[in-house]
Amino acid sequence: SSYKITNTWKMPGKLKEISGISWLGNSKIACIEDEDGVIFIYDLNENKIKEEITFGDSGDYEAITINKTDAYVMRSDGVIFEIKNFQEKDLKTSKIETAFSSKNDMESLFYDVKNDQLITVCKYKDLSFENYKGLYAISLKTKQLNPTPILKLHMKDKALKEFQKKKLYKTFYPSDIAIHPKTEQYYILDGRNTTLMLLSQTGKIDKVIELDEDEFPQPEGLTFSPDGKLYISTEGRKHKAAIMEVEIKK
Repeated sequence: SSYKITNTWKMPGKLKEISGISWLGNSKIACIEDEDGVIFIYDLNENKIKEEITFGDSGDYEAITINKTDAYVMRSDGVIFEIKNFQEKDLKTSKIETAFSSKNDMESLFYDVKNDQLITVCKYKDLSFENYKGLYAISLKTKQLNPTPILKLHMKDKALKEFQKKKLYKTFYPSDIAIHPKTEQYYILDGRNTTLMLLSQTGKIDKVIELDEDEFPQPEGLTFSPDGKLYISTEGRKHKAAIMEVEIKK
């Protein structure tokens, strides 16, 4: 196998529908689940939820990313919630509207520190309805989505040949994205086909790794610690929901 699970944390019932994770520091991970407007702070060392932070009404929340004291949560209809000082009493929530809608089914969000922007990719059809899925940037200075993708995942790429479907957009369903802090590759998770794509900064697909469906029944979230450890979260089906530390073999 091209990966190995080095650690597993079983999630409590409240996180059965865990849909997005983001590294917080001090072995804590910020998690969301796809029904309530709540950020859960999970402590890997203590193996439990340490904090629950309400930021919005119930809704289909699918991704979370952290920029210092601020959190960004993506709803499946493309609305991004910016939660300023999310760990303080005086947190402030505002919405960033994008061109996406529930037709695109948005499940991925990542804060790109270098360029002070959020990055997302459509799970279903792209904005352009072409045979690619673009990585799109939302500037945090302007809070605007750039309609031109940074990179395009071509559904006809030979690296995706064995996954290709007649309806090309069904070839790969991105459910989360993150940038490796050292190699700077994009890691894109597909929760439906249980695969992990490694993409270079130039848009070349370096590797597509098939994950075992028994180990990852519905992997929907991924994040890195600053030293490059990869964490993948999977929703609870027959098994309990879990966060796993995963080592990708060279």
